[in-house]
Amino acid sequence: MFRIGEFSKLTQVSIRMLRYYDETGLLKPVHIDKFTGYRIYSVEQIPILHKIIFLRDTGFNVSEITVALCDWDNSITNHLKKKQQEIQSSIKLEQEKLAKIDIAIDDISDDKISIHCNVSLKSIPTYRVLSLRRIIPNYFCEGMLWQELFDYAKAHHVDMTSTGSDFAIYHDMDYKDSDVDVEVCMVVDQIGESSGNFRFRETEKVDTMVCSMVYGPFENIAPGYESFAHWLMQHDQYQMTGQNRQICHRGPWNEKDPNKYLTEIQIPVEKHLRLNL
Repeated sequence: MFRIGEFSKLTQVSIRMLRYYDETGLLKPVHIDKFTGYRIYSVEQIPILHKIIFLRDTGFNVSEITVALCDWDNSITNHLKKKQQEIQSSIKLEQEKLAKIDIAIDDISDDKISIHCNVSLKSIPTYRVLSLRRIIPNYFCEGMLWQELFDYAKAHHVDMTSTGSDFAIYHDMDYKDSDVDVEVCMVVDQIGESSGNFRFRETEKVDTMVCSMVYGPFENIAPGYESFAHWLMQHDQYQMTGQNRQICHRGPWNEKDPNKYLTEIQIPVEKHLRLNL
């Protein structure tokens, strides 16, 4: 048996960490002297401590370590594979952040940070569409809705127009990080019979739509909305109303170079009379 100081030296783990593992329940001493309060550890606990340190150093939190220790013999490999996937996803996100920083640094060096989009006003007519509307985890999952819609149209021999004006409608009135309400609309020649979530309908005419063409990768879309903010500040007789739309004129299905993508953002507005005081 070893007192906590001795156990710390033998395992090369600080007393502070041993006390923390005691408090969290990961590794409790085998005995606490009722008179001195000394924590006493056994040699049999050293392999358990090594497992805790290994799991900690590979990204497991306290609750995950607890589960993994209890299930070590049966499925530690599954726990490690799950953590491996989480770390790979995290690395991908961090790499995307680094890429954005690299682009920003280059743009600052070249004095060319700007939003490459033009704002214009136009009227949007009503369209006959086959649509699919659903709550999806986030905006990046929109592609799955389009795939479902295209597969349904192909399976049911739906006649599509060649206008290339298929669009998405975002029904949430504000931006959301998750559980977004998106409707993808495929322009068709004729109204057919709806089935389940797949609906034939006519979209509403929009008298005044502020439109902006955003060039380049999809990452440019978010900052592209900044151009709308500047435009609305300069044209305060207009007020946003209704649901935003988005048309991807050129994307991964018809353009290999992301720098040549072309996305049209549409925001409906109403004109209000300004009172001169």
